[in-house]
Amino acid sequence: MTSVRTFKEEQVAAIRSRFDRATASALVNFAGLNVETITALREQLRKAGVDYLVVKNTLVEKAVSGTPYETNEELKAHLKGPTAIAWSYEDPSVAAKVIKAFFKGADDDKKLTIKCGLMDNQVLSAKRVEGELANLPGKDELRAMLLATLLAGPSNLVRQLTAAGQQLTYALSARERSLGGDQA
Repeated sequence: MTSVRTFKEEQVAAIRSRFDRATASALVNFAGLNVETITALREQLRKAGVDYLVVKNTLVEKAVSGTPYETNEELKAHLKGPTAIAWSYEDPSVAAKVIKAFFKGADDDKKLTIKCGLMDNQVLSAKRVEGELANLPGKDELRAMLLATLLAGPSNLVRQLTAAGQQLTYALSARERSLGGDQA
């Protein structure tokens, strides 16, 4: 009996640790999916750096005790039926993107459904997870956008500084052609 309790306490601690480290989480219902499909999904999530774990709802409730999610009725409403959680640690949108992309264009009915998402001590509806969180730019995209913004000012300055000399060169070249054409 004590070993079972110890095992459950370790599971709760592991789930709590994942929630503490995660930037965002997606709770999903995987009922009806076959083993091959779940294995393929797990592989894609693992490649993206996302932890995916099938959890007991009661253990999740214990893991969120003492956090802002503890009294959240919306979260409690989603902790029914089969639940798996995908935790994103660096890029908050990566789990939602992988799940959405995995089932995009699937021939059969989507059997994996997003129950809700957790981010910044807020519970996000399934619609917000699929519509907003999954469409956020990723970390690399944000870096590229920041770099482009930072380089825009210096690039424009260089263009402006060289424009006067370039225009003078064009004007002198045109004048030379017009003088050269008259002498011939």
